[in-house]
Amino acid sequence: MHYQSGKDTANVQAAPQKRELYVLSEAFDLAVAKTRINLPDLAAAPASWGFDVHGDYANRREGFHEIGNWTTSFFTGMGVLSYLRTGERNFISDVEALDESYLRKLENHAVETMHDLGFLYTLYSVALFKVTGEARHRESGLRAAEALANRFVPNGEYLRAWGRVNEHDTDYSGLAIIDSLMNLPLLYWASNETGDKCLRDLAIRHTDTTLEYFLRDDDSVYHAFRFDPATGNPLGGDNYCGRDVSSHWARGTAWGMYGFSLGYQHTGDERYLDAANALTAKYVSLLDEEKVPVWDFKLEDHERLIRDSSSSAVAICAIQNMISQGVGTSEFSDCKDQMLEALCSDAYLDRSAQCRGLLKQGQVGAGLGKAMNAYTSWGDYFFMQALASELGLKVDWW
Repeated sequence: MHYQSGKDTANVQAAPQKRELYVLSEAFDLAVAKTRINLPDLAAAPASWGFDVHGDYANRREGFHEIGNWTTSFFTGMGVLSYLRTGERNFISDVEALDESYLRKLENHAVETMHDLGFLYTLYSVALFKVTGEARHRESGLRAAEALANRFVPNGEYLRAWGRVNEHDTDYSGLAIIDSLMNLPLLYWASNETGDKCLRDLAIRHTDTTLEYFLRDDDSVYHAFRFDPATGNPLGGDNYCGRDVSSHWARGTAWGMYGFSLGYQHTGDERYLDAANALTAKYVSLLDEEKVPVWDFKLEDHERLIRDSSSSAVAICAIQNMISQGVGTSEFSDCKDQMLEALCSDAYLDRSAQCRGLLKQGQVGAGLGKAMNAYTSWGDYFFMQALASELGLKVDWW
């Protein structure tokens, strides 16, 4: 058994030079303090804890084993990040208290899963295995990768996003979404661990399909794309999270930025890097002086301008990943710094000890073509990961 601590100087890189270090440290320590409260409560009553208008994630009544749960692991990921920062063993213990729930989801609820097995088990099993070296975490991660691979549809070459794999006469048949790029690192990791090249191949095939059909000529992206379930023939773009089918959903773009940069990281395929660069350049060009995007870039002027702090958090991580690979531009780097500065401001960061959440003004779907402001678990996690990377902690589970 071995544990990596945030006190290990091998994990520490050069301190950021463009912002005061204490601002980032203060924000990260705030995240640690809230994680210290949140994790034991979540472990005592496992649930999705996805989002809440007031930041009290425990109000979310969706059970851990329900098919819609894609968010629990954002808290476990924050627990691992907290451990890397502090070296406090209790963070790992609190995360591992959820072992039984994660194993039972694979054993008894495998059919009740979706493409977000990658989010769930990358930020649980893989992160824990990277930090602890415990074989049981490796095993659960490999089993999750196998379940995710079972969602691959050969006719069309994509991962089916939603719906039970044994249900074919639903609206979700033939549906792929941009978010799935972020679930592929689980397949790359499992392929590296086992030598099973088929898992890597599935990840590449899905990425190629996304590259072919999701990117528009103006470098915006569809949220979803639909294929004929029987033949795999492309049927056209679709939408569940943006304003409409022709929209440019801000968080979807951030998923694409990060997902294609990760694809380049794992394969070296220059086409994926080109896509990440194009999406990022478009994203950066559409930001206003606030540096936190509206929830959809194609909103009309008269429509309610809901910001999406969670999109910024993901986009920062995407740019950091590009920079770590020696790619990206100085414009991207400057924008990353500006977005992080904005998220650390009182306008977006909730410093109240009474609130479980970190980032205000995250976007959550409120019906097709609608959005609402809320605290989001994914926004909080990626914000904390962005801070961790800036502070020199090693985040290597993607």
